[in-house]
Amino acid sequence: MTESTEKMTGARAFIECLYREGVDTIFGYPGGVLLPIYDEIYDSSIRHILVRHEQSAAHAAEGYARATGKTGVCLATSGPGATNLVTGIANAYLDSIPMVAFTGQVPTALLGNDAFQEANITGITMPITKHNYLVQDANELPRIIKEAFHIASTGRPGPVLIDIPKDITTTEIDFHYPEKVELRGYNPTYEGNIQQIKRAAAEIANSSKPVIYAGGGVISSEAAPELRELAEKIQAPVTTTLTGMGGFPVEHPQFIGMPGMHGAKYANYAIQESDLLIAVGVRFDDRVTGKLKSFATNARIIHIDIDPAEISKNIKVDVPIVGDAKNVLTSLNKYVGKARSEEWMKRIAHWKREYPLHYIEPASGDGIKPQYIVEQISEAAKDAIIVTEVGQHQMWAAQYFKFKEPRTFISSGGLGTMGYGFPAAIGAKVARPDKIVFDIAGDGSFQMSSQELATVVKEDIPVIVAIFNNGYLGMVRQWQELFYDKRYSSTCIQDSVDFVKLAEAYGALGIRATKREEVRPAIEQAIASGRPTVIDFIVECEENVSPMVPAGAAINEILDLERKE
Repeated sequence: MTESTEKMTGARAFIECLYREGVDTIFGYPGGVLLPIYDEIYDSSIRHILVRHEQSAAHAAEGYARATGKTGVCLATSGPGATNLVTGIANAYLDSIPMVAFTGQVPTALLGNDAFQEANITGITMPITKHNYLVQDANELPRIIKEAFHIASTGRPGPVLIDIPKDITTTEIDFHYPEKVELRGYNPTYEGNIQQIKRAAAEIANSSKPVIYAGGGVISSEAAPELRELAEKIQAPVTTTLTGMGGFPVEHPQFIGMPGMHGAKYANYAIQESDLLIAVGVRFDDRVTGKLKSFATNARIIHIDIDPAEISKNIKVDVPIVGDAKNVLTSLNKYVGKARSEEWMKRIAHWKREYPLHYIEPASGDGIKPQYIVEQISEAAKDAIIVTEVGQHQMWAAQYFKFKEPRTFISSGGLGTMGYGFPAAIGAKVARPDKIVFDIAGDGSFQMSSQELATVVKEDIPVIVAIFNNGYLGMVRQWQELFYDKRYSSTCIQDSVDFVKLAEAYGALGIRATKREEVRPAIEQAIASGRPTVIDFIVECEENVSPMVPAGAAINEILDLERKE
């Protein structure tokens, strides 16, 4: 039976399509070609969050998506508005986050004429989207929006862009929203091949040193319960990537931390000595593998991933299983029993005791260690959503916060985008107003999006920004210390801004902590205030992230950089 149609403009159809997709929030910034759409937004029930830079709209939409699993939505005008979304779209693409980005465009009659604020945004974003569209017929708009949300949220999730010329939004159409999507050639595989699953179970049965290596795909597919069931059934240690944090409880006795360049020593040692690596929803990123030829050379490898292009892309695998992680693990759990891993688990426990993550506590009244701040946030806000910028503070957050569940750690993984954390935290807080949301930030990263203080104050979004203020672009400075003879070229940013005054100028709460004894009270004051808050933690300026694997080295060639005091 065909659904009845109704006459409306393309701009009104845009809003109706978003209603049908269950969209409740748009992060955006208006412009000339978007005036018809923004006029419809004015009367709609969809919440529009006005950011102060379009890049923040993309990051906020991504934070919303990561916190909920729903598809995030952002909107920007033509030309520079659209190009300002590019970094956020690339970030979502590399981290496999569902997002639909809408851009305004000059009228179709002016396309290709270098009209005012024209940019070929579909051409620009082709390599960093799952798919993109230039709407050239207003009647096609509902179908395109339906397809975009389907593509973004199915298979391996990712961003889709829709470019809408202004005349499309003013043209009247017979509105009809499709009931289903039919895309020839796009049929993601959700169920793993049963013979391959049985092969994987046999590999596990024959293993005496298995390691489960889980990534962001576990979060995307909501597979954390099945992952835990597998781990407990076969009694194997579990390591999770940066984007997989929260997919397995940090305090579980089988958890061995994050692997790779700044991973726990015992996680790297376990991978290197394993005889079976069970990789779930990962892409064998270079920050995890280090030198490819030296990665897990003693192990047979099972790789479970919904994207067949990832199988054997970086590391040749022995048992490939293409499918949704939740479905594949559900099937695999029916066939597995306990592995022969008692001695292996004892060895893992020995490594955890011998090589714990650690730092040297300063004397009372002296400077603040950044690791200590993370520990205090973890204790004071156990169920918080932690969002980070990129740099040293990002690694300390991953190392020292006690994550218990999925979608509580949000960070830029593949692209490593400075300025990501604050707007992503805005999106997460809008999506989960019941949660305390911290943006753990560096003084460098925060200055790339600090204008969004206007957004959180205006919209009453009580995000807490914890700035680890060391006066440097810390991670780059660390590399300069280790490999460039402490020649700190363009990495010193000391005394660049008074963050307390900056917060107050926007109407937010500003707090400063300079001593260890002030850390916990500052955190508790921020939580109790219920206001957008910036805490300026003055931390030790040359503290390094440790351990560290140098670029190009094997992941068991580890430097311990903890300063001896």
